[in-house]
Amino acid sequence: MSWKSRGGGGELSVSSSKGAFSRRWTILLCIGCFCGGMFFSNRMWAVPEVKEFPRQAMSKDESLSGGCGAKSVRIEREGSTDVLGDSSRTHRAIQTLDKTISNLEMELAAARAAQESIVNGSPLPDEIKIGDAIPRRKYLMVIGINTAFSSRKRRDSVRTTWMPPVDKRKELEEEKGIVIRFVIGHSATSGGILDRAIEAEDKKHGDFLRLEHVEGYLELSAKTKIYFATAVALWDADFYVKVDDDVHMNIATLGATLVRHRLKPRVYIGCMKSGPVLAQKGVKYHEPEHWKFGEEGNRYFRHATGQLYAVSKDLATYISINRHVLHKYANEDVSLGSWFIGLDVEHIDDRRLCCGTPPDCEWKAQAGNVCVASYDWSCSGICRSVERMKEVHRRCGEGENVLWKASF
Repeated sequence: MSWKSRGGGGELSVSSSKGAFSRRWTILLCIGCFCGGMFFSNRMWAVPEVKEFPRQAMSKDESLSGGCGAKSVRIEREGSTDVLGDSSRTHRAIQTLDKTISNLEMELAAARAAQESIVNGSPLPDEIKIGDAIPRRKYLMVIGINTAFSSRKRRDSVRTTWMPPVDKRKELEEEKGIVIRFVIGHSATSGGILDRAIEAEDKKHGDFLRLEHVEGYLELSAKTKIYFATAVALWDADFYVKVDDDVHMNIATLGATLVRHRLKPRVYIGCMKSGPVLAQKGVKYHEPEHWKFGEEGNRYFRHATGQLYAVSKDLATYISINRHVLHKYANEDVSLGSWFIGLDVEHIDDRRLCCGTPPDCEWKAQAGNVCVASYDWSCSGICRSVERMKEVHRRCGEGENVLWKASF
């Protein structure tokens, strides 16, 4: 009885030990499974940061290429080169388009000039050939010498000094790209004695540019517009120059001066000034529209003096295309300056274009600073130019062979 009791008690203790063992292992197994689950869950669901993608892709490319970042650097440089190349090609395309537009505007101006000549019943100049505008000879500059019917002696003084003779003028055009013409319109009575005198003079020298314009002192602004329009239609030049027939000029020095601004699209070159707006009637240079410039005593905007100035091709073309709507003031130089207000134009103030007569221009020439043009401010030209032009040329001229040795 006692043995059974002991045996029964032993079986009970063994069963209790097994239950406790199973509970402990169950708890440990659960904890282990939970920790394992947490571990694998973190590994499987962790989202990589976006910034790590390029580095991982780069590392893969590096492992495939066998280089240390060389492929990435090469790709980046090639991308930069492509961007620069595209930008350069775009810039060239824009320049080509601008040039094409400018050429079309030139052709349009030439066609308009030809059409107006036909409508007005006047013969076309020999230089204008409809349908043969492309290609045209390229010139450096066209020099228009403003003159009048009564200025025959002034023209002769220019012909015997700074303007090349008849036999050299064609050579000047062909070799240097420089065109020189006396610019004049017609008299109020077309075909009268004044016009016939100019025709005879032109037949002898062949150095006139006739305009569809009625001459008159109060019509100088209109004459300026027509000059630029006609010159642009006849000659494709980088610059168009206007000079008075009582001014001494050194052509080679002018050419060297203009060439420095050749790559600029819109330049306006001369001796810039800003004179008073004269409201009083009866005085020289009276401005009837003085009220447009503000209160009495105001001054004009900055503009080139009228004795000599030059404009680039784009500006001359602009004048030609818009000449019917460009306003004319009483003074020609003021009118020209007003046409460029509001445009992206570079004003170049070059005082060599307005030197005084000897001794001023002579001293500057001796110092190696040869003047482009010389005249007297008090006379708005060379005082008594017919008598003094040869003296000014002898003392202030650039030399007989300078022009022919010059390279523009």
